[in-house]
Amino acid sequence: MKYSKFTYQKSGVNISEADKFVNFISKNTGKKKQRNKNIGGFGSISSIPKYYKEPQIVASTDGVGTKIEIANLLNDFDTIGIDLVAMCVNDLIVQGATPLIFLDYISINKINLKKLKSIVKGINKGCQISQCNLVGGETAEMPGTYSKNKFDIAGFAVGIVDKKKIIKKNKIKKNDLILAIPSNGVHSNGYSLIRYILKKKKINLKKNKFLRNELMKPTKIYVKEILGLFKSNLIKSCANITGGGIEDNLKRVIPNGYMAQINLSKIKTKKIFKWIKEQNVSSDEMLKTFNCGVGFCLIAESKNLLKIQKKFKKDFKPYIIGKIVSGKKKIELNEKIFW
Repeated sequence: MKYSKFTYQKSGVNISEADKFVNFISKNTGKKKQRNKNIGGFGSISSIPKYYKEPQIVASTDGVGTKIEIANLLNDFDTIGIDLVAMCVNDLIVQGATPLIFLDYISINKINLKKLKSIVKGINKGCQISQCNLVGGETAEMPGTYSKNKFDIAGFAVGIVDKKKIIKKNKIKKNDLILAIPSNGVHSNGYSLIRYILKKKKINLKKNKFLRNELMKPTKIYVKEILGLFKSNLIKSCANITGGGIEDNLKRVIPNGYMAQINLSKIKTKKIFKWIKEQNVSSDEMLKTFNCGVGFCLIAESKNLLKIQKKFKKDFKPYIIGKIVSGKKKIELNEKIFW
């Protein structure tokens, strides 16, 4: 029996297409001054800014979960790159760190240049918004691991903060306000539940303009505003509201002996969350799975409220949803029905 020559390409991996993609990335990440221009090298080398006295490195990693399945279904890959950056850099700024560099990892069954270019353009845009540099990454073509058209993405961000400026819990005191910064919608959490609802309700997402638009809205990047607030000493602490909702995320920044008392009826929720709630999802499940309209929480003194609000554009102005009181529970949610 005769066999044709075995090649990597016949096994499903196309190195020449991968090289084209690397060249595309190199050309599309050098439009602004960067600490690193070595895209395509073996490793990224970046300089640490000189104005830090005792620089501390803060690192985070995340993905966008099954939101990529919605992107696949709609053949829309323009914004999930922004989501990827947001999910990483929004965690860095909670500790007062300025995002410095970002790397991505894309694994896919077969390289599709159009799809990958759209994803990377989004990543690049997210990096520009958060003022960090896309310095490298990895694209893995993995036939047999992923089925046709399937892929996954992960992000890795590194930030920097002076040791004396790391955000700590000890500044939080009784009667400090808890402020909610509006989210841009669902962001990148809870999509497995949303997809389950769509499947069970037999909803054609391609024909539903409202859901199509809402579910592809990119995660809001809060870097500029939050770091500006810390620089001006207007806030004491903050929390990124992702998976686990307000309760699981906010309690992580509350010091012992204090409790965040949240009045849920004050939350300005959004139409998309009301729609999800109407699909027979309990209030407890909503609060545990989604941000419910609150993308970020701030803890600040009442005297700084107006100054804080002036730092934000109209659609994202922070507003009061609670206060810090004495207690052992870390967090207390009042009036659970706020739909």
